[in-house]
Amino acid sequence: MSALYKLLGDEARLRLLRVLRRERLNVTELTGVLGLAQSGVSRHLGLLKDAGLVAEERDAGYSYYRLSPSLADGPRRALWQAVEAQFEATEHDPALRADDARLQEVLRLRIENFDTHGTADTRGARQLVPGRSWAAWARALGMLLPPLEVADLGCGEGYLTIEAARWAKRVVAVDRSAVVLDRARALAKRRRVSNVTWKQGELERLPLKDASVDVALLSQALHHSGRPEKAIAEAARITRPGGRVLILDLREHQEEWVRTTLGDRALGFRDTALRDLLVSTGLLDIKVAVGARKAGDPFTVLIASGTKPRASFPSSR
Repeated sequence: MSALYKLLGDEARLRLLRVLRRERLNVTELTGVLGLAQSGVSRHLGLLKDAGLVAEERDAGYSYYRLSPSLADGPRRALWQAVEAQFEATEHDPALRADDARLQEVLRLRIENFDTHGTADTRGARQLVPGRSWAAWARALGMLLPPLEVADLGCGEGYLTIEAARWAKRVVAVDRSAVVLDRARALAKRRRVSNVTWKQGELERLPLKDASVDVALLSQALHHSGRPEKAIAEAARITRPGGRVLILDLREHQEEWVRTTLGDRALGFRDTALRDLLVSTGLLDIKVAVGARKAGDPFTVLIASGTKPRASFPSSR
């Protein structure tokens, strides 16, 4: 028992156990949830497994970890009950709330990748649909679009940029970080994507000419801007008359940890506030809707769009 108490006297291992009591996860997923190095997560899992607190199981070629069934009975039961009571007492701790939020994001990605996800058939079992994925559906929809010129503003490491490049005539990708742009260029080279122009610049002062693209896209970038109204105005400036500004961002939330961990400037946006920002820019046909939402997840994705007015025609009088 003294060895167990010593093992549990480590914050990272307690956080790991707290997450595993909610969901079975692999090492990569645990790394994303806890924000620790993969080597550290593997070492902690090894110690917990050797102590009989965590069990490992193989599924579809992956190793998953979960709490050991032995915690429910025997001499460890009283110890585990005390640990669980402590988990319950600290559930509102900001650091642990951050773990919960990242867990929800990991589970969302798992479902959307359809690695272990299916739909229930009439017998209540999971129905396997080989080859189904959100990425394939998105690319299929892209084939229905004309060859547009697109600006991906706040492109980050270029994942969405490269997806847009599959159907767009040309993509201009802008980000403030030269380091991130280098990684994006390298990814595009590996994917053999050649119709992307990479530019370094700020959302509030874009290095693009007026009316130079058909679609200006701000995907999870607006909450990083200190002046979101200026960022949207710049997006509208570079969009051609009749073109669209498309925004994917977070609905207003209370997860303060994203400021220090992810560098967010705003904790999302209210639906009405996002609509007002588009209206103030002079865009028309404005739509704001929920793009993704899951029970228990503190983050809801909003999708907003607006059309730039076409140039007025001379009067016939």
